[in-house]
Parts: sequence; structure tokens; C-alpha cells
Amino acid sequence: MLTIDLVGAEVLRPDGLRIALLSLADGVIADAPVGRAVDLTGYRVLPGIVDVHGDGFERHVAPRRGAMKQMAEGLTAVEAELAANGITTGVLAQFVSWEGGLRGLEFADQVFSTLRDVRTQVVTDLRAQLRFEISLTELYADLPARIADWGVQYVVFNDHLPHDRLAEGRKPPRMTGQALKAGRNPEAHFQMLLDLHANVAQAQALLGPLCTELRDAGVRLGSHDDATADTRDLWAGRGADVAEFPETLEAAEAAHAHVVLGAPNLVRGGSHKGNVSALDLVTMGLCDALASDYHYPSPRRAALMLARSGLMDLGAAWALVSSGPAAVLGLTDRGVLAPGKRADIVVLDATDRVAATISGGRVSFMAGDIAERFVAAA
Repeated sequence: MLTIDLVGAEVLRPDGLRIALLSLADGVIADAPVGRAVDLTGYRVLPGIVDVHGDGFERHVAPRRGAMKQMAEGLTAVEAELAANGITTGVLAQFVSWEGGLRGLEFADQVFSTLRDVRTQVVTDLRAQLRFEISLTELYADLPARIADWGVQYVVFNDHLPHDRLAEGRKPPRMTGQALKAGRNPEAHFQMLLDLHANVAQAQALLGPLCTELRDAGVRLGSHDDATADTRDLWAGRGADVAEFPETLEAAEAAHAHVVLGAPNLVRGGSHKGNVSALDLVTMGLCDALASDYHYPSPRRAALMLARSGLMDLGAAWALVSSGPAAVLGLTDRGVLAPGKRADIVVLDATDRVAATISGGRVSFMAGDIAERFVAAA
């Protein structure tokens, strides 16, 4: 772990951005100088990014259909990308879904089991999120035990069945390709969807006891893609205190929870599915955290865009990718640069590119001129 004084840089402290000394020792922010200075004049030092939901890791562990990388090597590559984008805590969101393939139970078991073993070997704090499709009621009985074995502490519930079309007996768009991708006969796949749709009432009845059991085991719960206030109220009643990517203003306003929005939505100026704009919700104060979703550079870019636009100052904007998501995860030891907090920092150069990332007092990424400054101070 580094024992250093960072001097000359603009530092984003809880009371604002100013040129200040920042000392690191024993993996935390120190409350006094430690004696070895690194000159970071011309750089900005900010709290490390806490990415509360990202599934961009899929391309590292399965770059082509049927071409799975060695899983541990793939997750190591994921960590390198996270660090290069200033992310010091990364939550990898893995499906268990009727869609099968990369979203099937077998693949999820590989991801979670390998992550459980790899996370002690990397610098970035890698964590797991299970995204669970509620229609898979046959998995409910064994799910708490699986979650405990995987070391998963965060579960988000999804329902991505096209219920409207299935209720009419119609096949969903792109169903044949979806079936073949999962290795299923298209007609068998369609019948499976119809059966799962018919099972929705049973799923709703079983979710309450399942959520209670998971909460009692200390698992954090959330819902995903809520479209109505009634749906969000239902999940809140089950103890799901995270609302990921609400699709409508109505659902966001009724959240009763931490609201997580997609940073790519904000960066691109709107949802690619036509849902409510993340920018609108942020402007209305209906956002607690921005997540990478499918694009790891987006949290940094989104926070900086908000600050440049004048909608909020840098401290408030950066909180959406640091202290805000830390609160969503219940992590009180990070998210701000204050004495005693984890030494999680990202250093930006004059062009706002990531020059260095330090997670828990250890370097996870460093490139270019800044590396020379650290070497010179050795």
C-alpha cells in the first residue's frame, strides 16, 4: 500500500474543490502528512468511482458466442478496464434468466464462483449482483443457498417477459433468434415463455417469503425497470430498497428507495428504449447514483458533463458516482476523501482523462507522465 502525500493537485474534499494536501497510509486517507511527497500540480484528485451496476464485463468473459475465455483471465481483464476508467469499486451484474446462454444458471454459476475466488487477487473491489428473473419459480427453494455459496450480497429482481404479447398468444419480436442463441428449438422456446407467463401469479405469491429470507440473511434487494408507481410500491413493501433504472417519472417519484440511473442514458441524451430521460430525473433530484450499465467510461463522463453544464457543481455531480452509489450499497467507508475513509481515488489530467486510479491505497491503474512523478518520488 502507498504511504504518500499528494501535493499541488486540486482535491475534491467534502467542502469543495481546492488545492490541498491529500495523504494516504495503510489503505486509508490519513489525517496528517506521512512524509513522502508526489507533486500532482496540474491534476485533479477525486473520490474513486463506485459503479453500482455494470454488465459490460460480458465481452471479456465471452467475446464470441461459444468462445468462452478462461473465466479468471476474463475477470482480470474486466478489472483492468474498470481501473482505467477510475472505478475503484465495481459491481458486476450477472443474470439468471430464462434467456439462457450467457444469462443462464450454469454460466452465472461460473461467473459468481470465479469472482468469489478472483476478487482477493485483484486491486479493484469487485462485487457481485445477481439479476434474477422472477418467473423462474423452480429455483426459489435453492436460491438463498446458492446466493450464500456464491458470496452474493446484492440481488435485483427483473421481469422481462413480454407479458402483453404472450397474453394474446403472440410470439415476441426476434424470438427465433433468441431461441437459437439459447440453444432451443423456437417452438419449444415459445411454449416455455407461455408457461412462464402463466406462472406469474405463483411467482408474485412466492416473492414475499423469498425476499424476507434473503433480507434476513443480509442480502440487499432491488427492483429493475419499474414502470408504474404500483409496481415500485409492491417492491418497496418487500424490502427492495434500490430502484434500478425506473422506466417512467411516475415510478421514479414513487421509489421509496435509492434510485439508480444509467450513466449512458445521460451521456447520450436519452434512453435507447424510449424510457424517461436520466438527465430529466437528475435535474428533478430523483437520482441517487449513476451506474455504468453497459459502458464503463460513462460514469466519469456523465458526472463531468453535469458539472460543465452548470446543472450542479462538481461536488454534487461527482457524488452521483462516488458517495451516492456507496450509500446504495451500504458502504460507509468510501465515496468521499476524508480522514479514515478508504484510500479510493481517481486522478484526472487537464483533459479529464484518467491518469491514475488507487483502490484501497494500492495502484490499480497509472499511465503516462503521472507515473514518472510517482517514480521520481520513490
